[in-house]
Amino acid sequence: MTRSWTPGTTDAALSAIAATPRLVVALDFDGTASPFVLDPMAARAIPEVAAQMERLSAMPDTVVAYVSGRSMHDLREITEHTDESPVALAGSHGAQYWYPGSGESDVESAAAEEDGTKEELWEAARPIIDRFDGAELEPKTFGMGVHTRAATPEVERELFAEIDALVAERFPHWRRRKGHHVLEFSSRLEGKDAAMTALRERYDATGILFAGDDVTDEDAMRVLVDGDLGVRVGEGETAAGLRVRNPQEIAQLLEALADERAARRE
Repeated sequence: MTRSWTPGTTDAALSAIAATPRLVVALDFDGTASPFVLDPMAARAIPEVAAQMERLSAMPDTVVAYVSGRSMHDLREITEHTDESPVALAGSHGAQYWYPGSGESDVESAAAEEDGTKEELWEAARPIIDRFDGAELEPKTFGMGVHTRAATPEVERELFAEIDALVAERFPHWRRRKGHHVLEFSSRLEGKDAAMTALRERYDATGILFAGDDVTDEDAMRVLVDGDLGVRVGEGETAAGLRVRNPQEIAQLLEALADERAARRE
């Protein structure tokens, strides 16, 4: 049962995760740490979220991370991430990682049967995408995303139908994901559930707080266990325990989490 969280109130699940001995706080980026913007590469975490992530990262036995469908290169750019950052990153839906103190970390491939290369997919998709106003191709490390943030709903439906038909014919084994005004295809099979497992094992976490706003984030929500907490941002069906309305309320929730965690350690 998902409960709406009201800023300024206490919640038993939030208090419990604040008390866990080794905590990982993992956020999706677009729509969770950052509002949606027309130019995907212009996305940035709102200052309130960035401040609380920095505060949490400085606490003992507490790790913060961004978990995104973005390729690692793009994720590092939009998170304004440096080599000295204390923030862990999981990119490409859990197929790429960057860890503080060690940098990028390769993972064993969970690749779909290859029907072709990503470059061949881009070449086939571009003429279709170019015919539709407000549509944009995002090349990715293991595939592509088709963005329609500036398109009408009618354009989105028609474009996605054509791209789906193309991929079904030529790249039938690639993983398909549909999110808020984006359709993605990847030759890798990992989802954000894999990122939860990787972060839990890497940091021997006794609890994970994961927050996300989209269908792809539900992969992560569904593998959370007792002692974890899922937070859904915005509307939509979810396996999360709590729901907030927007990135501003995510910042307030992180502040409440940090306040409780600090108080318990005094």
